[in-house]
Amino acid sequence: MRLLLSLLLSSALGQAIAESYPARPLHVVVGFTPGGGVDINARLLAAPLQQILGQPVIVDNKPGAGTNIANEFVAKSAPDGYTLLFNSPAVAINMSLTRNPPYDLLRDYVGVSIFSESTNILVVPAALPVDSVKALIALAREKPGALNYSSAGTGTTQHLAGELFKLRTGTDIVHVPYKGSAPSITALLAGQVQLSFINPLAIGQHVKSGRLRALAVAGARRSALMPEVPTMKEAGVEGVEVPLWFGMLAPAATPHEVVAALSAAVARAAHDPEVRKRLADQGAEPIGNSSGEFTKLLHEEVRKWAEVVRVSGARVE
Repeated sequence: MRLLLSLLLSSALGQAIAESYPARPLHVVVGFTPGGGVDINARLLAAPLQQILGQPVIVDNKPGAGTNIANEFVAKSAPDGYTLLFNSPAVAINMSLTRNPPYDLLRDYVGVSIFSESTNILVVPAALPVDSVKALIALAREKPGALNYSSAGTGTTQHLAGELFKLRTGTDIVHVPYKGSAPSITALLAGQVQLSFINPLAIGQHVKSGRLRALAVAGARRSALMPEVPTMKEAGVEGVEVPLWFGMLAPAATPHEVVAALSAAVARAAHDPEVRKRLADQGAEPIGNSSGEFTKLLHEEVRKWAEVVRVSGARVE
């Protein structure tokens, strides 16, 4: 009887929370600097989400430590649906790449919904004398340790894509992590690094202007944004496929009703006609899956990336 009463009270409380939620602004925390793929997606989501929920949705950038600063901050925040995390596979990669990570993804978080999916593209500065993946590999083998690749931070898909590229091609290229895609791109444009795997949302304008040259897509299929760019497999390199999702997560103890409300709102925002168009224009696809589907994927991602980290030999610098 006592257990039944407890369950009934819990259900009633959850329903009451859901009916009053949200009652104040929401903060969506991003572990990267402004201007990169994760940040762009978070801000693209924030506008329609604000209209759907009827409260301001504020994007807070907390870069550093391969997104672990943001990950830990949200994991330790009140589980009330007002402080949320927006991240990429980096949140799962760090579980195996980082020694003693300050959070446990599968214990401290619940997936809300994946907003969109995309992939990274291998790009080089226009000044680098290579026009294909084959030429880049030849240059890297000719000058072992002389080429550098940038990433948005240790533990990001950009980092792991670079390590897989080195592993599959037998090349010695040095990883240079930055606190987000924006400074990573700046270094690339300035010629401080010679290559990078970057989301098309962040580098499309630079490829169109001719300042960067796109060599290959690190995915199973070509990007709709740059259909002329071959996949890594088409370019002659097997095993460098690094899918990239952008999704919202909440602290694990967040009431189920609140998570469900957020999940429905993200799905609605993702499939808004204007949002779909803007995503398509930037080479991404809307997803908007359920909390259960996303949480299941997080378990799969932790297992998958642990194996990638082991095979590639990637280490935290």
